Amino acid sequence: MTRRLEIIDGSDPAGVEAALRTALANDGPAILPRDRAAVVAALLQREQALGDPSVVHDAPLPREVSRAVALVIETSGSSGVPKRVALSADALLASAAASEVALGGPGQWLLALPTHYIAGVQVLVRSIAAGTRPVLQPAGHFSAQVFAEAAAGLDAPLRYTSLVPAQLARVVAAAQADPGIRRAAARFDGILVGGQALPAPLHHEAQELGLTVVRTYGSSETAGGCVYDGRPIGRTLARVNEGEIELSGPTLAEGYLGDEELTARKFRAEHGVRWYRTDDGGTVLDGIVSITGRLDNVIISGGVKVSLDRVERIVQSQFGFEQAVVVGRPSEEWGQVSVVVTDGEVPGSALERIRSAVVDQAGRAASPAEIVRMERLPRLSSGKPDRLAIASWLQAVAG
Repeated sequence: MTRRLEIIDGSDPAGVEAALRTALANDGPAILPRDRAAVVAALLQREQALGDPSVVHDAPLPREVSRAVALVIETSGSSGVPKRVALSADALLASAAASEVALGGPGQWLLALPTHYIAGVQVLVRSIAAGTRPVLQPAGHFSAQVFAEAAAGLDAPLRYTSLVPAQLARVVAAAQADPGIRRAAARFDGILVGGQALPAPLHHEAQELGLTVVRTYGSSETAGGCVYDGRPIGRTLARVNEGEIELSGPTLAEGYLGDEELTARKFRAEHGVRWYRTDDGGTVLDGIVSITGRLDNVIISGGVKVSLDRVERIVQSQFGFEQAVVVGRPSEEWGQVSVVVTDGEVPGSALERIRSAVVDQAGRAASPAEIVRMERLPRLSSGKPDRLAIASWLQAVAG
């Protein structure tokens, strides 16, 4: 059995919530939220394709999907290759239920993330499951002041929100200077932070301000965060297979729309249990999941494998570089080297300080070749750094 797939405007959270409520109840079509520009581009492309099919560059989108699918999330992941993750209502609601238990009960949510990403959609799913009214932060550039004003609209006993590290950094910086913003942020019973690794210094600063930060790990393929502060939530299981973190449980996606080969490679059944291969390296010790970094975000420098994610965590532990990004660059001498990219001020002694910290913790091969300053780090609409754009810019600058 199938159901219709409808593309909706992800920049309209209220519209997404209404369509999502119907999709979760299996009373309407499955939905694919896109940002407004992507919706317009898709419609234009479809019109052009009527006269010349060769103009269609994106993979064709089916008009119908399996009856089990309620939501499709488009994500490029870390590789930049577009994927369409198909999620069932059962997976989405299982995720919401697990989150509710882990956080201490149903509550009211403040939506501060785009709803064409899984973290934003899940704020709406949790609100629907809890029977509470989500407060929607106004569209536009994220502002700690606007965030604090929106938080004043929360009136339930338990209050939650979901942010990415860059947003939390703005809230923390503003809260340190403004007692009103600090009080507003401290009112949350849980501030979920995911999408990328949370720098340890930022986490510490948030805790010092009395903010209840919960570090989350997950992906669109797991219907959002399924590991909170290192512990799997709900019925999520985690294991390490040949150095790779694998996850199992009722929140797993059905697979990738229109890509059976990728679905078979990333999801596999073993003894009746279905597992998702994350492409992340890490460990699971005494039930605690620790992520060391993407298995594909590695360079070979002087014949030595270097995890850029590990280097980045070390760099972000240094004062003034909490939001820096580390990417690889070709080198005639070493093959590849790591480079620190930031939009903050770079003191004259910074490179020596960062090199010393990296060498001490990750070895000499991981030592950054240089620090490069951009006017402004490009970010995706999810708030994550746009690593592909940063790497391309760095290559262009290098000439």
